[in-house]
Amino acid sequence: MAMKKVLYLCILVFAGSPLIAQVPEDAIRMSWNAPSGTARQQAIGGAMGSLGGEITSLYVNPAGLGFFKTSEFVLTPSFSISNGKSNYLGNFSSAKGENRFNLGTTGFVFGSVGNRQSRWSNKAFSIAISRTANFNGRSFYQGINDYSSFSETFAEEFSQSGLPIDVVLYTAPLSLGTKLANYALLIDTLTVNGNTEVVGLPQRSAILHNTDAVLNQEKDIQTKGGITELALGYAANMDDRIYIGGSLGIPIVNYQRTSTLRESDASGDTDNDFNYASYREEYSSSGVGINAKLGVIFKPANQIRAGLSIHSPTLYGLREKTIGRMEVDLEGYPRDPGLIVADADSIYTQFGANIPEYRFDLVSPWKFLISGSYFFTESEDVSQQKGFVTADIEYVTHGSSRFSSADQTGDNEYFRMVNEGVKYAYKGAFNFRAGGELKFNTFMTRLGFAWYGKPYDDKELKASRMNISGGLGYRDKGIFIDLAYIYSINKDVDFPYRLADKANVFANVKNNNSNILLTLGFKF
Repeated sequence: MAMKKVLYLCILVFAGSPLIAQVPEDAIRMSWNAPSGTARQQAIGGAMGSLGGEITSLYVNPAGLGFFKTSEFVLTPSFSISNGKSNYLGNFSSAKGENRFNLGTTGFVFGSVGNRQSRWSNKAFSIAISRTANFNGRSFYQGINDYSSFSETFAEEFSQSGLPIDVVLYTAPLSLGTKLANYALLIDTLTVNGNTEVVGLPQRSAILHNTDAVLNQEKDIQTKGGITELALGYAANMDDRIYIGGSLGIPIVNYQRTSTLRESDASGDTDNDFNYASYREEYSSSGVGINAKLGVIFKPANQIRAGLSIHSPTLYGLREKTIGRMEVDLEGYPRDPGLIVADADSIYTQFGANIPEYRFDLVSPWKFLISGSYFFTESEDVSQQKGFVTADIEYVTHGSSRFSSADQTGDNEYFRMVNEGVKYAYKGAFNFRAGGELKFNTFMTRLGFAWYGKPYDDKELKASRMNISGGLGYRDKGIFIDLAYIYSINKDVDFPYRLADKANVFANVKNNNSNILLTLGFKF
């Protein structure tokens, strides 16, 4: 059985403000991603730190806008196809993903040639919109677990709260899942050797029968949404040798996750007070942020370019909401209740209360980037260039993400615990992107590669993101058309639930995605 000691503090159990649902995974979702772009940029692996002359410079190194001497409009629709596989407790499963249309980098660049008497050769302004994170995906895993139950996480939280088992739930400072588990009798008290404790029903039966609970467990997760960033940028160059630029980004977040966690008795005993339990949770988060990017590109010779850029943390203002539904079949316990169903109406609306919505702030990590490009010809005339190779190395401080309350009534101790969890669970990681282009008069061919390193501090957790890409391009008489295909292999881990007093089981999840981008551009 694949088990792992708890990675970080079991926040919902010990933080003292369990109504709020932030956990370290929320931070990594916002920082560990492979942004989209134009077809040309994606075909060369996304490497744009020193290349310049591309609207996607806005999102990588805004100094690259300083290469523009004319203006252009760019439109980039895209289509993605995904599927997933997983390994949980030695059992392999697969899930059919979602096929969706998206929007790559789309917008305007306004370039102009400067005064001949000034050393500042030309300047450019750009406004664009792009998908900087794609949350669309699906995963499914299942296996037999004789070690723990997801009911234990609710029992732990309730036990730590010190509340009586017959508490009025809609006013109780408990997470929604724990409230539903209590209402549906998935957790209850048990007295053993004079000690009364809160336990999950599968464990209650195992303790009374002096055996282990053997459970068929499965989890289905479907996620939707993304981060769409509106960016404004400005750049200028000095003597066509030094390019300096900056951009302001306004990312808009929209994330939805629907997960169903189910476990059933695998012992074959039909009289042990537990048949199955299922918890369906629908979580949504949305908001807006702001960030800044600064960069510089040096061109010591016509064939060589070197770039440096820094991305500030994004300050997000977010709000979240969780609704859920729990079904429990206890085989007649305690007095033949039959199938028990609990949902938001059971907890809130029948008492005239609203389903809670919470607001919080998130500061994302810093990003630092160095880049280099080599051109196969020395000509500054784009029409005479024969191609190039380019590469970016990026460092992301994943462990520096921080949560905080969005209002004065927030629980600072809770967020301190969350931030300790982030610091403990994650580390800085390097990302690498490289690609090249060969130009044949008006036609171009491109290849690229990208690797996004593991953000987890624990060596036992295997995770990475890899993109392999290629594409074609056409440019003539102020019109350009680019086509790219990107094949992504994403490896990650998912914990079906978290426990504080024992090791945690997890699934290794692998998603393979195909993305097709088409960019249409017009110079004016």
